Formats: sequence, structure tokens, C-alpha cells
Amino acid sequence: MTVDRNGCPAGSNSNGVCPVSHAGQRAGVRGCAFSGFSMEPQGVLYGAPQGPHTVKMLHQREEKAMTDLLMSTTVVTKDIENTDSLNPAPSDVLAMALGAPARRVLARAEEVGPLTGWRDGHLTSNYGFCPPEPNASPMALAMSAGRVWSDLCERMPGIVARGKIRETILQMPLVSGDRNTIPDDALLAATACLGILASVYRYEERNDGREGIAAGANASAFLNATGDAEDEEPETKGIPRSVTIPLRTLCTRVGRPLPHLTQFDLSLNNYKIRDPTDIDPYVARRENMDVRWPVFGDYAEATFLLCMSEVHGVFVHGPELIARCQERVMERDNEGLKRDLVQLKEVIDKLGPAFHKISMNPGSGENFSNPVQWGQRFAKFSAPLSTRVPALSGLALPLFHLMDAFLGRSSYNTFLGVEALHLRTWMPLNCRAFIAAVESHYKVPEYIMSTGDPTLIGLLDGLVESYAGERGFMGTHRYKVYGFLEVVAKTGRVETNGGSGESDSQGRPWEEVHKSLSDSMIERLEPFRNLSTKKPNELRGCFAECRATAKITSRESIDEDPDRTTAKVTIGLKGTGITFAPGDRLAVMPKNNARDVTKMLLALDLEERYSEEVPLDKSPEWMALARHMASVGRPWRQEGKPWLTVRDILTYGHLAPLTREITHSIYLLLRASSSTVLKVLASESWPVHGSIGDLLRIAVTEVSQDTWNKAFDPDDLSWLVKLVPVEVPRTYSIASYSTDPLPKSVDLTITRCEHEVSPLLRVGSDPETKRPGVASGFLNPHPSLEKGGKNDKVLIGVSRPINFHLPDSPSVSIGMFCGGSGIAPFRSFWASRIKHARYGRNILFLGVQSRSKFLYEEELRAHVKNGDLELHTAFSRDNNGLVYDPVMRQLRNKTIEPRYLDATILENARTVCDLIMSTRHGGCGGYIYICGSVSLYETVMTGIRRAIYVSCASSEKLPEALLAAAFAERRMMLDIFMTPRTMLYNEPPISLSELALHTGHREGSRMWIGVHGNVYDVTDFLPTHPGGTLIVAASAGLDASRTFDDLAHTNNPEVSTLLPKYAIGRLAPKPKFHEARLDTCYDDWLRYLSLCVESLTTLSLEVQSILGDPDIWSQGDLLNMGGIRKFYQFQSRFIQSGFGTLFGPRLQELCLKLAFAVSTSGSLDESLPDIMGMTSRAKASKAAVAVQKQIASIGAFVCDGAGAQAFENGILSYAREVVEQDLRFLELIREYVCTGLNAFDLVQQSALAGPHQEKMATNKLSRFLLSVLEKAAQRLQGFYENLASLSLFNPRIERNPARARWQLVARYIRDGSFFVYTGSESPDFSIKPAPSPPHRGRRLRGDRISFTDVVSNVNDMIRLRQREVLGVDPLSPARAGPVPQHRSLALQQMDRASPSSPLVSNSTSSFFETLDADAIHQINTFIHGNLNSIRNLSHVPPSLDTLDELDQLSRQLQHEDDKPAGPPGSGRDTSFARFSMPVLSTTAAPASSIPNNDRRDSIPRLSTHPYPRSRDPSPHPKRYSLAIST
Repeated sequence: MTVDRNGCPAGSNSNGVCPVSHAGQRAGVRGCAFSGFSMEPQGVLYGAPQGPHTVKMLHQREEKAMTDLLMSTTVVTKDIENTDSLNPAPSDVLAMALGAPARRVLARAEEVGPLTGWRDGHLTSNYGFCPPEPNASPMALAMSAGRVWSDLCERMPGIVARGKIRETILQMPLVSGDRNTIPDDALLAATACLGILASVYRYEERNDGREGIAAGANASAFLNATGDAEDEEPETKGIPRSVTIPLRTLCTRVGRPLPHLTQFDLSLNNYKIRDPTDIDPYVARRENMDVRWPVFGDYAEATFLLCMSEVHGVFVHGPELIARCQERVMERDNEGLKRDLVQLKEVIDKLGPAFHKISMNPGSGENFSNPVQWGQRFAKFSAPLSTRVPALSGLALPLFHLMDAFLGRSSYNTFLGVEALHLRTWMPLNCRAFIAAVESHYKVPEYIMSTGDPTLIGLLDGLVESYAGERGFMGTHRYKVYGFLEVVAKTGRVETNGGSGESDSQGRPWEEVHKSLSDSMIERLEPFRNLSTKKPNELRGCFAECRATAKITSRESIDEDPDRTTAKVTIGLKGTGITFAPGDRLAVMPKNNARDVTKMLLALDLEERYSEEVPLDKSPEWMALARHMASVGRPWRQEGKPWLTVRDILTYGHLAPLTREITHSIYLLLRASSSTVLKVLASESWPVHGSIGDLLRIAVTEVSQDTWNKAFDPDDLSWLVKLVPVEVPRTYSIASYSTDPLPKSVDLTITRCEHEVSPLLRVGSDPETKRPGVASGFLNPHPSLEKGGKNDKVLIGVSRPINFHLPDSPSVSIGMFCGGSGIAPFRSFWASRIKHARYGRNILFLGVQSRSKFLYEEELRAHVKNGDLELHTAFSRDNNGLVYDPVMRQLRNKTIEPRYLDATILENARTVCDLIMSTRHGGCGGYIYICGSVSLYETVMTGIRRAIYVSCASSEKLPEALLAAAFAERRMMLDIFMTPRTMLYNEPPISLSELALHTGHREGSRMWIGVHGNVYDVTDFLPTHPGGTLIVAASAGLDASRTFDDLAHTNNPEVSTLLPKYAIGRLAPKPKFHEARLDTCYDDWLRYLSLCVESLTTLSLEVQSILGDPDIWSQGDLLNMGGIRKFYQFQSRFIQSGFGTLFGPRLQELCLKLAFAVSTSGSLDESLPDIMGMTSRAKASKAAVAVQKQIASIGAFVCDGAGAQAFENGILSYAREVVEQDLRFLELIREYVCTGLNAFDLVQQSALAGPHQEKMATNKLSRFLLSVLEKAAQRLQGFYENLASLSLFNPRIERNPARARWQLVARYIRDGSFFVYTGSESPDFSIKPAPSPPHRGRRLRGDRISFTDVVSNVNDMIRLRQREVLGVDPLSPARAGPVPQHRSLALQQMDRASPSSPLVSNSTSSFFETLDADAIHQINTFIHGNLNSIRNLSHVPPSLDTLDELDQLSRQLQHEDDKPAGPPGSGRDTSFARFSMPVLSTTAAPASSIPNNDRRDSIPRLSTHPYPRSRDPSPHPKRYSLAIST
């Protein structure tokens, strides 16, 4: 049957009645009930025309005379000389004749797209960039010969789990990709499937168990089977013809010059809808979608792809709204433009929460995206087929390019800007055309700025903030990427697919990516913000968030309190363009009260200079505020120099309370001449309640006039901006809801807080013993102090918290818990749900002191009476209680003993328990909101735990598990506020070594972090952390101040109000020494300790991934090769990168500096421990070789599912035992290094006795630290022996021991080894563990060396580095110069080792490699600074001095380090690859250095002996092992 696209498919449709279903509207929420008819969109698009004649109706809007649109009705020509400008430009006339360019592109795409299989890309008014019907193209492919591709993609997770990717693809038949075989309707699905097959084939080729420690070269056995031609393109080289031939054809048909997989294929053309009827708030949601063709089938892959799909599902109406905005500009329709901008902002506001569903919290269900798993599986799969094609990157998706074009982004000079332009050229043509139409014609921002309309300007500013602002989508994306990539980079990932992070030079690529994203945000914000002095993350929590000026219109009492302690404050929004949603907060810039300002004026004698301009040149912060205030309401750059007066400084400056920094600055200005200032400065707790004016009015009476005038020069007021810092805004939950697109006002609920003034700052009989808070006293002053109380101008701005919003579904019940003014956000909640007829339950638990302070009582009673709200109260100081009657729908008075909210919660235990429990557990899966102080939060949590335990728990652990699940699923949200905690400075500090011991990686242990001089125990906070536990764990045991600043937590009130709850003490400051070399030594040792801690936390993250996720190891009842691949890559990288860093250049640096210190203070012939020699011998020992053989054996199973299945139990047991040994070893090294750090405290005590005592202590310290490193090196040999004693092959524990034995025999025959049995014993096919070695490593002869040997070791290490970085063999005959006489064991082994060693290593870690590079740089710097002293100490003749050559090599290496990274796609190695150090652990001791009878067991080879070499010295062993060469 032929279906008319513009008519009813079943016949006439009169009066809107369907002839099939006879319904008044089409059945089904997404369209017609007739199965053959294309579905209509869900809902109505913001009033857009609907129906079959939509395009015609839209075109009619443009059928106006061009004169009406382009020519003004009133023209003033008096002062115009060149009247040609009165006529419109030719480009405007042409565009007006043709219509809005964006609308034309949109109409053409909708008309041509369905006829051509959307080969130019999806673009429609109703579905945006998403496919109108996600199943259409896959269904067409399933009905063609290309079904073989989609069927194989559907099986891919199982194929990957079995390790049979390449052999399965090789069996696939060749199917043509021409139009006769693959119809246009199936084009996009076919391209996606073949792109996935090509990429997954390349993935296994690169990750086949030989990328780490491997037995033999990394050569694929499948290369000859692909039939590669000599002229094969790099994108398809090595990939079977059955994939490459149709892939080239299909890519040509969709307009791709080169065959490759795109982000469109994986995100927009690779999802399926679970329930098409689930439309609220939109269909394409993460929880309502599945990946159609997953590769690995894990949550990390699904969440990553589907969240990209969801942000475009949110944006389905975006292209239509943007086209309408362009039409409004063309028509000069300001009112219509306002409506469209409001609607577009509503769409953009939803992007952040959609992207935020990517969770790093293990309890978040299907939203959990494990960064360790993602970085080592999907991220590697997503690598491009070649450097010529674009990488898989979210930046390739059209949403970001379209919004950039709409907002007028003109600068693309940053790394991501250049990458964005590069990716745009590869986008589908419909997308490119639409973006060009928006970018080139009728630019909305330029038009808005030209109108001067404050409402339009405010709307544009809000839209910019929602998309590119710190609290908008870009800010959310940046912080999510930071935490995600930190874990990914430490566990092996280098940079993003787009290349961001590759230029990092400090081993912290996530910070480089963060900076790249920040620079990209600046490019977007620069036309609207002045960011000359601040980065985007510094905008959070400062005055820059207040972008509008408004007036306070009223202050009303909302209870029976005569002092109006709590008031409803209404602020008018007329002309601001501000919009808000339930849960939003209002940032308010407070003003200081008149009393504090007057005290300052009197003390500083500034009464007559109140309006005088203050120089701002010496204060960037005040200069930034001046620029900001000049630009408020005018988002274009201001001309002229900004200025502020004394009034402005004292109004917006921080005058109270007194901080330690402010008091100290006054102390310095007055030259310690004020006794009161000294007393305040000696306070044990901070801040001190009182103002700067209180302190100065007392100090002026204690200080001489001359000193006072020098401190506060009356002729130069520049000191004022140094004395008074800029105040910060306060955020308050919005307590109102408006259905108007542009709200006329906003309500706040403000409780006035009061503080006792410090006795030190009271003067005589001053009656003012209490002061209101700065912000609360300004917004809600005492009624007696209110001057009319209205029309106070105030700077405001709206901020949207990610984790405090209403649920999307109207049927979900919500539970609101609050106390006092914490009711504010819930007033907007219940108003919104009642207004929109949400039929989920609204349950409010309210705790207040007494009935006289019962807020909004009349309003609450009305909602209860109407059945819109269930209210449960608790009065802590009043026995006149209220009881909710659900039958009569009223609140009844009842005498009840005073109680707190937890008692009320316990009374309603079943209701609370049902809210907390998720739907999969039989609960209603409600949303829980808590708003109030920290004490209220603790009371509510106690009540909820008791309610769950009483109602449905069988153990005390269940309440914690249910609460953790609710937090992880983002159904439990907090809005906690508190007065900043008073910090005590007389508490004993916590040392860095003690901090380092609390990483929390063991079950039951505590996790500490240090932030800006304080230590916090965050163990109990982990389940509630919005970003997930893994982000916090990455900084455990460390000073995380840098990370805290990067994430804008320092100035984020949401964090600063809650974090003090977990403070446990102050961090000990750095010890102070007289000698500079002690400071340097301390810094070096601290860096090494940080390295140990980060190595341990990184290891623990991977261990949790390996042992904590059962899906990694099993798929159903079968062994998953993903677990084997993960363990193999992890252990390879740990042995190479982890040890290469702990016992590599960083250790070499410490040894050199400590040996230099010992040699300069003692005898020149004093022997030193051969620490590097110990580590080299351990890495080249028999045990180390045996360990590497075992790891190589694990790698051999990656693509051998059948073989791995035979040894499943052995592999699992071996993995558990190995990772436990890894953890114990790093914990031991950490304890050693912590002991060394504690020794510096003893030296600091000696420094108090004088420089001589400090020097003696320094000498002892250097020797002690060397002994600590010696012990750590000795443990390395024991660690290898412990690992070597573990057995991988143990047939006795397998499910089928007989099969395991024969598999073992076949394995030894294949790898060239065979064995002969003698004696009467029955053969034992297991590797018996060797006797446990002593825990202390054996001391060998030659463990003591001279300083000359230390220098030679450094020289050899840099030679090896030069060999790797520069590609030059420093010992080759082509190099001039004598061969050094002093050669370390490590270099000898590297020189003599065979170039084709059977153990091959390619595993790298970006984080650790760059730390090695930094250590090399530090060694170079040290040598250059002490070259003469080292030469004198090393006793080497000047003519043969290796230091001269060492200096030359160091400079060459430094020159190579300074070379900039190449451009994306240039093929140049990144800094991480260039800085990879030679790993000695993959090379055994050379044959010439081992006795003949031991060579066979020492040289690594493919064979693995079934029996360990007997330790029995008996000359008649009963078994022999015989290696047979093949």
C-alpha cells in the first residue's frame, strides 16, 4: 500500500477523528496507530505548527513584503550625509527574498532525507539530529543481504568474551555494499555495523595478549589471511576484505572520503528505544534506551554512548527553535524572540543533568561507568583506524557546533577549537549546511546587542551561562571529564581521542585536558564575559556569578515571630531576563550594614571622602569587580578604565568577621604597635566575630599618629583595596515558582543569623553584643532597622545545582525533609508539581522549634486540605503539636512532647522505607530531598536508618546499603548549609606521613585527604559523594589542594558548607631548616612519598575493578576473556611502569643526591649502598624472569578461549594471589618512605639548637635515608620470589583435571619444551611452589659501592635514555670517544642482551612515564648545578671524565624534552611515548654473566618448565627437565 506522507494512511480524517481507532486524537503517544505510517513526534513543540501542512504554514510566515521587514517606518535623516546607508544591504534583500537560511536547510533536509535514507544526516524540526524512527534503518538492513553484518554485531559481546574476534570475522562472507544489495533505507545501519567490525578487528589486533610482557614478537597469525594488497590504504590495512570492500563502498555512498567509524554511527545511529510510550520528559533517555550493537556489553560502554545519545534526545527541538530565532531576527520580532530564547534555554538547561548520568559510583546501577574498565576497553576500541581519519570524539557531534555558531563563537585558536573545525569538515552535509546557515546569516547575539533591550540581553546572558558557563553544560562536562580521566590516565590511558592531553609535560594529562576544556570555554565566553584575570573555575562562588541588577520589593513575615527572624524576601526581576526552575538558587552580592561602614569611616577619617575614587591598579580582584559592575546588563566590552569609590569598597568589601589573614595584614601595617591587634591575632579559634571597624577604632587609640598615617596614608588610598578584600556572594534556595516564561519576581526565605561579638572588640559599655550576619542582616534586617525596606538595589544571578531537582516522571513520589528556612526550595517543588497536576505523592517532613515559628502555615494547610500535600511536623520546644490526618486531609492539634524530626520519621517508618527502596526491590523508588543545617541532616539520616531497620531490615547493614543505593541512583539529594566551622589552631597537627597511611583502599580502613592545610576523614562521605567514590579515592592519602582548586571546590558553597563536618585536624606545615639543601631533600623525599601513595591508590583502583566486578571474569557460566585481558594488561603495566617508576629514575635521583650529601660530609672513600644495583639484580633474577613468563602465559590466553577455559580456576586463583602480593609490597614500600619522612622532624628539632647541630643531623639524615632506600630495594627481590612461587597451572583445582593436564602437555609441545620422567613416581603436572623465601632479601657481595660508581650508574641510565629517545646507541663504534671504564650491571646487561629477546614489552602508562621524565630533568638540573663538586668527588681524570659526556647527553635529552608535540594526526609520538624508560625487568641476565649450567633457566624463552628447579643439593634428583629446541 502506498502511504501518503502528508495525509491519513487509512482514509479521510474529518474533524480530527481517527478512522481506525475512532479516537479524538491519534492513538499512542508518538503517533498514528496504523503500523505502516511514519510516527509523529511526541508532544507539541512549544506551540510550533503541527500537521501535514507544517512546512507550508511556516513558509507563510515569510510571505510579507520585504519593505515591511527591511525598511523602517520612521526615518530621521537630518544628520545623515550619506543616505545610501538608509537602504538595506544586498545580502539582506536576497536573504529576505529567499527566507531564513536555517529554515530553508531544515525544510530541504526533511523533504529529501526520507527519500535518500538520510545519507546527508538526520535533520528535522521535530527530531533534531536524531533519527525519526531509530528502528527503520536496522530493519531495512535486516531484510537485505547485509543482515550478516548486523547479526555478527549483535553477537559481538559474546565473541569478545570468548576471544574469537578475528577468526569469527574472517569466516564472514563477502557481501557487496552497492545500491542493489544494500538499499538506501539501510545505508546508515550498514555503515555503522561495518565500521564497528573494522574497529573491533583492529582493537584485538592491538590488544591480543602481546601488548605487554609477551613471549615472542608481536606478530599476528591472521595477517596472511586478510589478503592485503601492497597499495592497501592505512585505514583498512590488515582488515579482512569481507569488511573493507563493502565499508569503502558504503562510506562513499554516505559522503565519507575515507572509510572509518564515526561518533554518529556509535551514538546517534546505534540505540534502540525500550518503551516508545514513555515520553516524559522526552523519549531518548538513558534509562529508556539500549545500545543496539554493543562491543563489550558493559555498563561503561553503554552509559558513555547512550548519554551522548541522550543529550541529542534532549536537543530534539533545538534546531527548530534556533531556526525560529533566526526568523524572529529577520522579522525584527523582539517579543517572539524572547519566547523562543526562553524555550531554547529550557532545552539547554536539561543537557547538564543528562550528561551527569555518567556516574563513577559503583552503586549507581546501569549508570555506573567504571573509568578503569572504560579506559582499557572501550577507549582502546575507539582509537581511529588511522591518523588520517577523525577520532571518535564527543566533539564530533553537531549539538556543540550548532550552539557555538548560534552564540557567535568567532575564536577557534585553542587546541579544541582547531580540533572542532577539523571535525566539522567530516560531519554529514545536512549538519554542516544548517550550522553554516546559522553562523553566517542573521546572527542572534549581534542583533540582541544592537537592540539594547535589557530583557533580551539578560535572556542571552542566561543562555550563554546555561550552555558555556561554569555551572552550565560545559562546566559540568569539564568537571566530569577531570575526575574520569584522572582515574583513566593513572591506569594506563594517555589522552583523549581528540588528542587533548598529549602535550602534558607533568604526568597529569587529566589536568592538561581540563586546561584545554577551560581554554575552549574562555573562547566561547569571551564575547560576553571579561575573563582577563579569571579562569572559568575561578568564577564559581565569586561576584562574577551575579550578572543582573534587581530591587528588593518586599520583606514579609511568614510566621508569628514579632522580630521577623525569618522572612519572605521578594526581589523584582523586571528587565533582567532571569528565568529559574524548581531547585535553583539565587546568588546575592551582600552589602555591609551602615554601622560597620560608619566605624570604618570614623576610624580611617574618610567621612568627607566617601565619594572619592580609589586607585585599583594594585588589586586585580577589585579591578575585576569594577569591570564586572560596569558590564552588568551589557555583555559587551566596556571602553575606558573602570573605577570604584570609597563607598563601593566599604559596601562590597569583606568587613566582618575578622579572618586571620586580615588581622595579620593590619598587624603588619601597624608594625605590631597595637596590643589589641596582637591579642586578636593570638586567638586560638578563627574567624573572630567582629568587624575591621571594631578592631581599627580600638587600635587607633593605641598607635601613634605617625605610625597610623604611615599605615593608612591619607594622600594615597591604594592601601584600602589591600586592607579590605572583596566579599563573596551568598546563595539561597529559590522559594517560588512561576508559570510565566519571564518571571516578574523571585521569593527567598531568609533567616537572620546572629553572632556574639568577641569581648576583645567591645568598647566600654557598648550595648551591641550581637551582630547579624552580613548577608542575612542585609536581606532580612530587624524591622526596627529597616529604612522603608524596599527598592534596595542588589546584584543577583541564578545558579542551577546538578543534584537538586525534581524527578522527570510525574508519577514518582517525593519526600522532603527540612527544618526552619530549609523549607524554601520545597515551596517551589510543591508549587510546580501541583501546578502541573503531578500525581506522585508529595510528602513533607518539617522540623521547627515552636508553633510561633511555623513557616507558611496557612499555605501548607490549604495544600493539605486539597490533598496536594502530606505534612508531618516535629516541634523541638513546643508540646502543641500537629498530626496529619490522611482521611480528613487536615492537620489536627494534639499535645505531644517536644521532639526532633527523627521521631516523626520513625512514626512513619513504612512510608519512609517505601520511598527509599528502589522499584527493583519492591519500593516506590521515590526521590528524597534534605535541606537544612548539618545537624538537621544528621538527625534526618538517623531517623531514616532507624525507620528502615524497624520497617524492613533484617540486619544493621541493610539501611546503609539502601541509602548508598539511593545516593548512587541520584534519588537522594542534599542542600546543606551551615555557618563555617571555627578552626582551632592549638590542635596537634597531622603529619604528611600519617596522612599517607590512610588511603582507605582496604575494607574497613579510613580514607583521609588534605586540602589547604586541613585534613578530612571522608570515609563516611564516600557513599554520598556526587561524583562517585573513585574520584575521591584517586586523591586519598595526599594533599589534594590542587585538585580541589581545579574542580572549583574551594569557592563552591555547596562543598565548603558540608566539608567541615569531616575535618579532623590541621595538616602539619613544612619543616623549616637553615640549609637550603635540606629543603630540597625534603621536597624530593615528599615527591617520592607522593609517588608511592599514588602508585598504591592507582593499584587499588585496578584491583577493585579486577576482583570486585564479577562480570569482568564471567559471562553466564563461561569464562570471559575480558577479565584475562584486563589482568594481563594490569600486571604487565605494574611490573613495567610501576616498578620502573618506583625503582627507576626517581629512585636514581634520590640515591645520587643523598650519596652526594654523604660524600661531601664524610670520607671520600666511604662506601655507599648499591641500591640501583640491587634493583637491577632483582629485575634480572631468575624469579623475575619466571614472573614474566607467567604473565606472558596469561597473555597467551587472551585470544585462546578454549585454552583458558581449561585453566579457569587456576587463572582466577593466580589473579587473586598476585594482586594481593602487589598490594602488600606497595604498602610496605609506603611504610618505609613514611619512616624516612618522619626523620625530617627530628632534624628540625636539631635545627633549633643551631646551624652546627643541624649540619650534623643532616649528615646522619642522609645516611639514614639511604638505609631506608636500601631496605626497600632488598624487598624487591623477595617480592619477585613470592610471585614466582605462585602457580598458574594447577590441574588439580580445575573442573576437568584430565583435560587441564592434556592441555598443559599440548602447550609445552607447542612452545618447544618437552619433559622426561624418571623414577617410579607418578607424574605431577603442577608447578610446585618454591619454599617461601625469607622476608628480608639476601645481601650479596658487592652491595657497597663508591660515589664514583653512583655517578657511573647515573651516566649509564642517561645513556640508555638517549638510546630510546634519540634512537642513538651511545656505545656504537660510530660514536667518538673512549668507552667508560665504570659500567653498571644494568648497562652491561642491556648491552649484552640479545636484540630479539623472547620477552617483549610494549606496555606503557602515561602517568608514570612522565614522572620518569621529570626525574631525569631533576637529575640534569642537579648535575649542572654541582658539576665541579661531583667531578672532584668521583676521582675521574679530566681527560676521561664521564661527567663531560654526561653533561652533553643531558643537554641533548633536555633539548629533546623541550620539543613541542606535533599537531593532531601528524604521527609524532606524544611526550608520554618519548619519555618511556627502558624496562630492565623484561630482560634476563646476559648469558655471558651466568654459569653454563644455569643458562637455560635464566635466559627467557618460550618454554615454561613444569617443575621448579630443585633446591635439594642432592646429585641424584628424581626428575629432570629437558628443553628441546624446535
